[in-house]
Amino acid sequence: MTVWFTDERCVPPDHDLSNFAMVDKALFSRVERPPRVMRMEGELGPEQGASAYASALGENPRFDLVLLGLGPDAHTASLFPNRPEKHVEDRLVVGVPEAGMEPFVPRISLTLPAINAARRKAFLVTGESKVEAVPRAFGDAPDPESPAAHVRPVTVFLDPAAAGR
Repeated sequence: MTVWFTDERCVPPDHDLSNFAMVDKALFSRVERPPRVMRMEGELGPEQGASAYASALGENPRFDLVLLGLGPDAHTASLFPNRPEKHVEDRLVVGVPEAGMEPFVPRISLTLPAINAARRKAFLVTGESKVEAVPRAFGDAPDPESPAAHVRPVTVFLDPAAAGR
């Protein structure tokens, strides 16, 4: 099994803000046989890091599963509402020079075409701060500004707090 990342902050891989560092600490370092990991090299910066990851992905990546989160503003990966990167369709990976929410560090992200190419897409949504974002992304009339609303078809897993219970 190979694990690819959907997004990363442009910090070194051992930095507290690194998605890789968080997943490594919580999961990879705890399993007897960790998977092969293809991390985004955030330390290269948004454009160079995006280019390097796109080269590693190749032209037609096919993911079996993309596991995503949902931000309180209905963003996913590092694709934010009211930011141009959510509209990129001619690349699989994009540099994000300005994040749409904290922490305000540049990022690297898969684009919606790359995410939607996966066989299965699933969201894990936790916490009360996501209650308003859930209908914006997955409701009967999703908000077109919500990047998460453009990921389809999708399976959504909500904890009670995110579900408003």
